[in-house]
Amino acid sequence: MTRYLPFLTLMATAAFLVSPYLTDPFTGFDPARFPVPQIDPPVQPAGYAFAIWGLIYLWLAVMAVAGAFLRREDPAWRPVHLPLILSLGPGAAWLWVAGFAPRAATVLIFWMMATAIWALWRTPAQDRLLLRLPVALYAGWLTAAAHVSLGINLGGFGIAPADIAAIIALALASGVMLATLYLRPDLPEYGLAFIWALVAVIVANWDGPTRILIAAGLALLFVISAMVQGLRSGQRSRGL
Repeated sequence: MTRYLPFLTLMATAAFLVSPYLTDPFTGFDPARFPVPQIDPPVQPAGYAFAIWGLIYLWLAVMAVAGAFLRREDPAWRPVHLPLILSLGPGAAWLWVAGFAPRAATVLIFWMMATAIWALWRTPAQDRLLLRLPVALYAGWLTAAAHVSLGINLGGFGIAPADIAAIIALALASGVMLATLYLRPDLPEYGLAFIWALVAVIVANWDGPTRILIAAGLALLFVISAMVQGLRSGQRSRGL
């Protein structure tokens, strides 16, 4: 069975990459789906930030092709295939689900995030460019996106005011990021896409509530610090 996993990863990746062309363009949850309509929620990054999906899609495609044809017999890649399949396969349905069921989409994207982090933990250090970096970008962006989805739902269903929901979501997302970087300081790449999202949240709220800017700014400082610490520990472990 394991011999077929690289091709299943390729198929799951292909389904994930094709999914935007099979659904209506997604520009955020429909405000009408919430009892408290979420129009321009403060937890949502500025629109330009979503362009990172182009890079993630491209790199995942290269990774999947390399895994199926160049690294098919590489034992270091084998542990990564199953969690990637479990993330990318269901993830192909996310845009469709998000169009009509925000709560179900939130559950789904947290599943995608958890399995992506699982895959990242299993990536070999010696194949950073082809495997670890694309998985890290994917997992890091999902960590931000899952909690953005949570924040919108918290505000949309009246559980918390929109700005408090944004701060809760930022705190939880940063907690996941920092815990992962603490447990695995050899994965500093995981923070790259997350930092991109945090900066975009700051841009989106530049004229908004100060407390959101403070929360996002603190999260940014903590994550950068954890990444730098990870890089330093990696250098020490190599005797540099």
